[in-house]
Amino acid sequence: MSEDDSRGAAAARWDATYRGARPPWEIDRPQPAVQRLLDEDAFYGDVLDVGCGTGENTMLLASRGLHVLGVDWAAAAVAMARAKAAERSLEVEFEVGDALGLHALGRVFDTILDSALFHTFSDEARTEYVPSLGSVIRPGSMLYLLCFSELEPWGGGPRRVTQAEIRGAFADGWVIRSIVPERYAIRISPGYALAWLATIERASPT
Repeated sequence: MSEDDSRGAAAARWDATYRGARPPWEIDRPQPAVQRLLDEDAFYGDVLDVGCGTGENTMLLASRGLHVLGVDWAAAAVAMARAKAAERSLEVEFEVGDALGLHALGRVFDTILDSALFHTFSDEARTEYVPSLGSVIRPGSMLYLLCFSELEPWGGGPRRVTQAEIRGAFADGWVIRSIVPERYAIRISPGYALAWLATIERASPT
């Protein structure tokens, strides 16, 4: 199987999760951490929500007047996001796209949100994902990354991520401003998973 075929098969699997039972990460509201960041004016300019799912975080940002693009490679999720945006009369863009090839968007952003995408990638995919992010963010701009922590005891869900892994992945061309404990809201009891919220700045060229 070629790399393109493999990526296509993976995209189809993610797409199927949205066509079946509602995934546990789809909570029908924005993540509290994203709401708090927005209230703190963390987002500005053109915003990319990468791995947007059905778009709750994207639409929250758009409701505050930000120009936001939500990208996900699950076509079913993007279709749901567009339908919800239309119902709410929100001006917001959604596209089907591959997070490992964001340069194909042909755009550059001032802020990027990754809410529970990074922790879905293998080590190999991370080496593609981080440069992909770098290709669409302006120097000095911020990436906000929310991912499951290794402290989360639940046996299901995605792989866990340590602070050291985040720092290692973004060691070249980025500046880690902070990594703080967070809760990622889910529909499974107790209603959240232990997570990290990383604030990462795209370094300026030297």
